[in-house]
Amino acid sequence: MLQDEPSVLDYVKSRLRFWDKQRIRIPLNPEDQAVIPVIEEIDQTETQASSIPAVFRIAWLALLPFGLALAAQFLLEPPTQQRWPAAAVYAVSAIAAAVAFWRGELHLAHGEPELFVQDDLKARWQLALVGAIMLLVSFVLFGLENFTFTSLNLSVWLASIVVIIFALGNLRFAPVEGLRALAVRLSAPKFSIRFNFYAMLVVAVLLVVAVFRFTDIANLPMDMVSDHAEKLYDVSDVLSGQTKIFFERNTGREAFQFYWTALMAQLFGTGISYMSLKIGTIITGLVVLYFVYRIGYEVGGKWVALYALLFTGVAYWANIISRVGLRFPLYPFCVAPVMYYLLRGLRTSRRMDFVWSGVWLGIGLHGYTSSRIVPLMVVVAIGLYMLDRRTKGLRVHAAAWGGLLAVISFAIFVPLFRYALSHWEIFNYRSFTRILDTEQALPGNPVLIFFSNTWRALRMFFVDNGEVWVHSIPGRPALDMITAAFFFVGAVLLLLRFIRTRHWRDIFLLVSIPILLLPSILSLAFPNENPNLNRTAGAYVPVFLIAALGFDAMLRGLPRRMAFVTGLLLTIIIVQLNYDLFFVQFRKQFDASSWNTAEMGEIMHGFATSVGAPESVYVIGFPYWVDTRLVGMNAGYPAINPEINSDMIEGTLAEPRAKMFMLNPLDTVSIDKLKATYPTGRFSFHQSTREGKNFLIFLVPPVSDVMPALP
Repeated sequence: MLQDEPSVLDYVKSRLRFWDKQRIRIPLNPEDQAVIPVIEEIDQTETQASSIPAVFRIAWLALLPFGLALAAQFLLEPPTQQRWPAAAVYAVSAIAAAVAFWRGELHLAHGEPELFVQDDLKARWQLALVGAIMLLVSFVLFGLENFTFTSLNLSVWLASIVVIIFALGNLRFAPVEGLRALAVRLSAPKFSIRFNFYAMLVVAVLLVVAVFRFTDIANLPMDMVSDHAEKLYDVSDVLSGQTKIFFERNTGREAFQFYWTALMAQLFGTGISYMSLKIGTIITGLVVLYFVYRIGYEVGGKWVALYALLFTGVAYWANIISRVGLRFPLYPFCVAPVMYYLLRGLRTSRRMDFVWSGVWLGIGLHGYTSSRIVPLMVVVAIGLYMLDRRTKGLRVHAAAWGGLLAVISFAIFVPLFRYALSHWEIFNYRSFTRILDTEQALPGNPVLIFFSNTWRALRMFFVDNGEVWVHSIPGRPALDMITAAFFFVGAVLLLLRFIRTRHWRDIFLLVSIPILLLPSILSLAFPNENPNLNRTAGAYVPVFLIAALGFDAMLRGLPRRMAFVTGLLLTIIIVQLNYDLFFVQFRKQFDASSWNTAEMGEIMHGFATSVGAPESVYVIGFPYWVDTRLVGMNAGYPAINPEINSDMIEGTLAEPRAKMFMLNPLDTVSIDKLKATYPTGRFSFHQSTREGKNFLIFLVPPVSDVMPALP
């Protein structure tokens, strides 16, 4: 043996030192006599390993990071969360992921190839000037017409947006050519439907998502809360002809949901009801799913797109946000399309992608207050793109594309901008009360509160998603146990890939999460409101994308058959976990926390359509009891609030028709007054289907000597 010949021990050491790029490798040239003994020994080992069927071979280095992350998340599951042990196991998981990554056992999928094409940056500036003048005219008209949409200002505003898009997008209006192309397509339509394995998986995932989004929508959630009453009053205003730009009720709200819900009420015949709210938010949630799939395809290919669709579609977080009927899904409804068109535009240099990104951003700013942070996400994305060394020749173009996006989004935002200039405090009231000391003094140093809020928001995925029972299960992580593990390892791998390649998109996906958490983090005056799943909802778009990247990375590191079996089993478990979280645990705690106004409304409706009338039904108010407005809404009479207090009972004597009173069993004062006022009345105890939600019903017969009205 030669003196410089490496020993078996040297070979093993070189393989274990994953950080050392100078590894000892065994040549496969049998004529090299110096290493024949080593070759023979290794060959025997490889022969023994090859005798094991592929399905039973375990790629332990690919599985280890995820197994450790899963163990760590198991320690964080309620009710007995063991945070320090979990943190230690998560740290080991990160180290294992780094080892697997540098050894090539784990790698993230790549998306569509980049096309570094230089845009000519041409625009039709004269037409752009016309559009700007029209936009200015609409700006003035919005102020002159009491900040409402009219046929005049709406027409001028929409026309100005179209003109600006055509001008800055350098588009040509060619209706004749367009009609000819349409006629050709209609004369020889081409439909191509391919049913391959991937397509069948997509259909299967969509069916599972449909179960989560549509099953029992009438009863989950069953009861409304006071915020729903405020929303339905605004919808009623729209249907009665009030076309406000900004609705000032309940500290002020952007207008999109109210016009959207009014449209749903008309299309589906559901009227001013909880169902109208739910249909509207569920549809916006489905739009988010579509763009999550498209972003997944953009950043990781078709399999990452499929996994992202699955994780987002079944997640308890996304389902609650989508089905609760409040404005919360309008935040991801803004984030997802803006992010998709922005990422695709920066990859392909297609100007129209920036136009569409601007359109969606402008629409999103009319939706939910949290969406006001999305422009910051856009600025950060373009800034990171410009800092990437690969885009050195496109930095001027990127700045121009960002300007185009900003102009389009601002043009769509103009009505709100005009309102905000005249009603700055009302427009920003909700934001100011959370960030500043407008409503209460800050409970400490704002800088320290900010960093504390940031830490609590970042750990919400693994530890605690907040205490608001309306849109979460208080005290548990925002993600299910398995998705949380994949999100953690996916984030680690994304960071490692960025360290290796310095690609702007990798770091953007990571940085976008704390940016989109800011609406919750900035609750400096009320830090106990942070985190919460509604103001952070936009962040679930990159979170589930990163989890999908992690899931895909693990499956890529396994043999094909093993990957299929493992992926299928984990998918089934993820679906089961989220089904239990949403359909069992969330339903149980929501029903226990909300008052049964739907049940009371059903009783009111039955009485009003039989022996009584809507106006002869009364709900006696009591501290910390039902919102009486919701009783009338659930009964189908949204304009009627049946509330009275105990001092008003005697005033009901003027009503000659049969009367029904509903009251809290603890309201002894009202019980005594009803007995004294209506000696012929009769009490009955209504046993609710939910524990602790019982109430009393007091029935009063009609006045018998009242003459019927003459025709």
